Amino acid sequence: MRILGKGKTALAIKNLYPEAILYDDNDIDSFDQNSDELTVVSPGIPPYNRLVTSSENLISEYDLLLDKSIYSIWISGTNGKTTTTSMIGRLLEDDGFKLGGNIGIAVANLIKENYKKLILETSSFTLHYTNQAKPNIYILLPISEDHISWHTTFKDYEQSKLKPLSFLTTEDIAIIPSIYKDIKTKAKVYCYDNSIDLANQFNIDITQINFKEPFLLDAILALVCEKLYKDTISYQKINSFIQDAHKLEQFKDKKNRVWVDDSKATNVDATIQALKTYEDKKIFLILGGDDKGADLKPLFEKLQYYNVEIYSIGSNAKRLKELSASYNIVCVVSDLLENAVASISKSHSFNDQNSVALLSPAAASLDQFSSYKDRGDKFKQFISKIV
Repeated sequence: MRILGKGKTALAIKNLYPEAILYDDNDIDSFDQNSDELTVVSPGIPPYNRLVTSSENLISEYDLLLDKSIYSIWISGTNGKTTTTSMIGRLLEDDGFKLGGNIGIAVANLIKENYKKLILETSSFTLHYTNQAKPNIYILLPISEDHISWHTTFKDYEQSKLKPLSFLTTEDIAIIPSIYKDIKTKAKVYCYDNSIDLANQFNIDITQINFKEPFLLDAILALVCEKLYKDTISYQKINSFIQDAHKLEQFKDKKNRVWVDDSKATNVDATIQALKTYEDKKIFLILGGDDKGADLKPLFEKLQYYNVEIYSIGSNAKRLKELSASYNIVCVVSDLLENAVASISKSHSFNDQNSVALLSPAAASLDQFSSYKDRGDKFKQFISKIV
């Protein structure tokens, strides 16, 4: 067996299958391009990679590791996967479930520890290479444009997210946006238009949930999953959930001004959702980074109706400036996050609760940072130094 990649996923599989051989781009000269050997592809490797195009028998880690003895719940979609996955973990933690996939422990390590119930945050990258594995419950959040540089087109990205539906059986359950209600699947399907629609279908009382959008949908999906699995609705448990850092994380500086770390907003739709939270305020918005080839016009079509000033950073800073001009939106090219914070601090008035400084980049971070977490941490550090 061959494994493409040498990161966390590949190393975990290698630990479970010591005889497997790992390859990355540096090994192309020793890679047998005519072999039909079983080849497991690490999620981060795109389909146009030379190792991938030179392989015949491709599978994902899910195909390799998940069999009928494993009860699994998969969560996918564009935004909210991590929060929904974590919330389900909170609700089902006493039932023997373990979190994994994109969140927490690598799937191979979970299998090695003999866990039989898994809750897996599942990326489009993994689903692209998955050809037979399936969950018992598939939860799909809304799909919007993301990872276009990896998938090449939105349609390919969308199809990867929808792919598990074709593998589900009559014993499985899928919870999906209503836009996909006509898709072919053998599973029992529940479609939803929005949070209220979904809550009404399952007799969930929204007034007992402490979260607001975009986290309200995540919470309702988690409660739906709990009800489907064990016919209970645990409002107290869901309300005890604490959101991870870097997702609409609000705090104040020494001058009592509001700042928001939404560094995890790495695509257009995530930033659009963040803006809704502060639609009644003046917004100093930090945008920019690696936009992964996404179409940014839908964001600017929304931005033109907000009281907003943009501070652009990262590799697409000048592109953001050009788009801002076409929509008559003020944009300051800051290039660096530290510069953006300093510029906003000069305009963000003392003790002003009618405005907010929002880091919601609509872009990945790797052009200037090691991760979205690093970007968010640096954001807070720069703010803490303001005098």
